[in-house]
Amino acid sequence: MKVVVDRDIPFIQGILEPFAEVEYIAGRSFTKEVVCDADALVVRTRTRCNSDLLEGSRVQFIATATIGFDHIDIDYCRRHNIAIATSAGCNARGVLQWVSAALALLAKRDGFIPQQRTLGIVGVGNVGRLIKEYAEAWGFRTVCSDPPREEREHLGFVSLEEVLQQADIVTLHTPLNDTTRHLINSENIALLHSGATLINASRGECVATEATRRNDLTYITDVWENEPNIEGDYLAKSIVATPHIAGYSAQGKANATALAVQALAQHFNLPLLGWRPIEVEAVMPRSISWEEMCSTIEEYCNLENESNTLRNNPEHFESLRSNYHYRGEYF
Repeated sequence: MKVVVDRDIPFIQGILEPFAEVEYIAGRSFTKEVVCDADALVVRTRTRCNSDLLEGSRVQFIATATIGFDHIDIDYCRRHNIAIATSAGCNARGVLQWVSAALALLAKRDGFIPQQRTLGIVGVGNVGRLIKEYAEAWGFRTVCSDPPREEREHLGFVSLEEVLQQADIVTLHTPLNDTTRHLINSENIALLHSGATLINASRGECVATEATRRNDLTYITDVWENEPNIEGDYLAKSIVATPHIAGYSAQGKANATALAVQALAQHFNLPLLGWRPIEVEAVMPRSISWEEMCSTIEEYCNLENESNTLRNNPEHFESLRSNYHYRGEYF
């Protein structure tokens, strides 16, 4: 059996070798020639798994060490009996803590307390649920939009337009698909009141770059349309600007790799179903007060320093992302 693995997936080297021939390459270097004789791929978002890559190969399984799967042509894989596994939920607490750091920075800049702000959450899945839970405990009023969940569960969520009209801060946590591409666009961004904040830690294409022409809004941005070739004006406007690393906690990365390995083990009947990286200590989730979070979060997630690094070196986006020092989770 042969497995081709993205070389930037942490903790995985040496794990599959007892059971397979393993080749490690850069995510953007996966080609038809490289994967033609592979039985399985372990990828990240930088590898486009579509007919251009997979046609004529013997690939029967793809594990992505990411929560999203917009880089995988699901219909093609279904037609060709290629099984897919994602690492959904793996980095939810990492993103929670990145968003928490952004809220703390914003509160310090503008001098508000949570009770004075309405937080709009667009996409209430693994990440959005956590942000809702912590934000409400801190005193934010929350207003949420998630049409698929609302249709299934009747939770009292509202439309995107209502969120944009009501919220002082809007944070996006949707997958990328045909419905969410340019979810925030030049038309509906006009619903945000002057001085509102837009946070994007979902997918870059969920916000149309042209929509960010508004100069009376605050932008907090981790993901960018057309990354790594990010647009300079949007970068300059974003008071937080990071290179797609909101979920890059050590625990989140360990979770992602573990889920990918376990899924591959289950598919090929390998004795790795309980495997988890020993290099990373799991952290017990806990509640935390707004005051404690604000006073400690910079030790774990210093967004000002990280933003300055990207602004000074936007051409190094991929390198900054690939060589990022994974943060430790602490709540």
